[in-house]
Amino acid sequence: MYTCICNAIREDDLRQAARQHCGDAESVYAKLGKRPNCGHCLEEAEELIAEEREGMAAPLAAA
Repeated sequence: MYTCICNAIREDDLRQAARQHCGDAESVYAKLGKRPNCGHCLEEAEELIAEEREGMAAPLAAA
């Protein structure tokens, strides 16, 4: 599924970049070599990034 239509950024690509790069949606987009155009995707992108990072931290918290 596409998260950002303007830049053709798929949810999987965004999640992978979020695991490899810290920062907000705009900085994760930059990691992908993109930048927000219309901005409609930024709220959803922020949620996906936070969700992905929380998922990474969960196993550590359980240990």
